[in-house]
Amino acid sequence: MSHSQQLYELLGDGSEINIVCHNNPDPDCLASALALGRIAADAGIDERSILYSGQISHQQNRAFVNLLDIDLQPFEAATVQNRQSDSLLAFVDHSIPGTNNTVPTDTDVDIVIDHHPAEDIDARFVDHRDELGAAATILTEYVRTLDIDLDTDLATALLIAIRSDTLDFLRGATTEEYAAAGHLHEHADPEMIRQLSNPSVSGGTLDAISTAIDNRRTDGAVLISHVGRTTERDALPQAVDYLVRLEGVQTAIVFGLVSEAIHISARSPDPRVHVGNVLHEAFDDVGSGGGHHDVAGGEIPLGIFADYTSDDAQVLDIIEQIITERLVAELNLSETTED
Repeated sequence: MSHSQQLYELLGDGSEINIVCHNNPDPDCLASALALGRIAADAGIDERSILYSGQISHQQNRAFVNLLDIDLQPFEAATVQNRQSDSLLAFVDHSIPGTNNTVPTDTDVDIVIDHHPAEDIDARFVDHRDELGAAATILTEYVRTLDIDLDTDLATALLIAIRSDTLDFLRGATTEEYAAAGHLHEHADPEMIRQLSNPSVSGGTLDAISTAIDNRRTDGAVLISHVGRTTERDALPQAVDYLVRLEGVQTAIVFGLVSEAIHISARSPDPRVHVGNVLHEAFDDVGSGGGHHDVAGGEIPLGIFADYTSDDAQVLDIIEQIITERLVAELNLSETTED
């Protein structure tokens, strides 16, 4: 029995489904959740919810939710802890309770569909393909195989998700991404794709990227920078995507203080560096970090510094020193030198 058939059979036993996105969901997670909801509806589930934690702050993500009118609800632990036996819990674009989500770690999960590197995934149904460039590629396969109605909004969402997670097929794209995109293209809305591909950029995001440029430090082909404190969490991946294009740079890592946590974003087209492993090894004892060999992220709770507000500049200096030292040690760099 194929993955799609196994999933459909499991959905047929449920009365409701809660589809949990990872923290601060991106287009790949949102489109995958939307597609799974459509498949669940076709299987006869009337009660369907898409839940998330964190913020939807990236300008593309906000436009994605607004233009496609995706019904999102804040995640609450009670929703999954007190559910009935025929109430299904699904993860898309992530896989482990408590890792990049606020789901209690002892929660039983029914469905996991993911493409990020992970170990010890435990669920009744698991489709984990870390060789793929997007979770939306898997959901597109399901939609095709199960002959689910592919309306314009769903096709547009899945196509944008694949393009976004692969940087328009320049990062981690496989033949499966190209095949999925080819199928979706004829059903998608070109004008909506244009709007979603070119959203406006906030002043805060631009300021954070500017700060990352000013604070960059390089050692050979490695660049490390920070944005200081910012309210624009999604400025970090945008900054690192920009800085990794700097001539001579093969690995770029940008971190910053957002609310009460340190966020980290990394990129590395260098086949000698696995940035997912770098962030995991450097910060697993104080937070979380991981991802693919070329794309990764991490989050570290601010901990003892969370209530220290009398001298924000000093806190930022301490954070910069500690995070940079850990990265330098894990990357086996001699020292970082400012450009």
